[in-house]
Amino acid sequence: MTHAKICCLTSPESLDAALAGGAAFVGAVVFPKSPRHIDPLHGATLFERARGRAGIVAVTVDADDALLTEIALILKPDLIQLHGHETREQAQRVRTLTGAGIIKVLPIRSAEDFAEADAWEPFADHLMFDAKPPEGSHLPGGVGARFDWSLLAGRVFDRPWFVAGGLTPDNVAQAISVSGAPLVDVSSGVETAPGVKDPALIAAFLEAVRSA
Repeated sequence: MTHAKICCLTSPESLDAALAGGAAFVGAVVFPKSPRHIDPLHGATLFERARGRAGIVAVTVDADDALLTEIALILKPDLIQLHGHETREQAQRVRTLTGAGIIKVLPIRSAEDFAEADAWEPFADHLMFDAKPPEGSHLPGGVGARFDWSLLAGRVFDRPWFVAGGLTPDNVAQAISVSGAPLVDVSSGVETAPGVKDPALIAAFLEAVRSA
């Protein structure tokens, strides 16, 4: 059975829809350049209702030690998602500093991009394969781009792994079938506008994952 992460949640209604639909993970993005940014204090208040019901993930992009410490002390996530240019050595430092597990996002456009996966497996608890953003984008993800899911067909990894990028309630079942993904991640695919999650789309996405 494939499990889902609903990412970049900012409202009680969207979080409640994710929990009611059985999301295995819920995410808060702590990155001011993102339209989905939420500060750690707001995130802590919002996500407390998810604790013990779903894994809480803090999504970061090349965060410094001060921000990581704030996230760890206030938001207290189960996992830190590294969505920037972090090195494996930096990932070790993040783990030590926060006490949280690590999800490392690897941007994919072609088969050659999977070469990084083997190197990252000893340093991450989960891998996430996301589409490379369009040239010139100031955001590392959440732009609705997708990659060729068949590039994952038959691949075996030592860590649990997510497919992300361009997933929607209409195509997630196909993505699971083609890639064999044990985990899927969605953000913009359940929005009516950048940063505005739709509870009905979240419910539909999670139902599609359950039915896949």
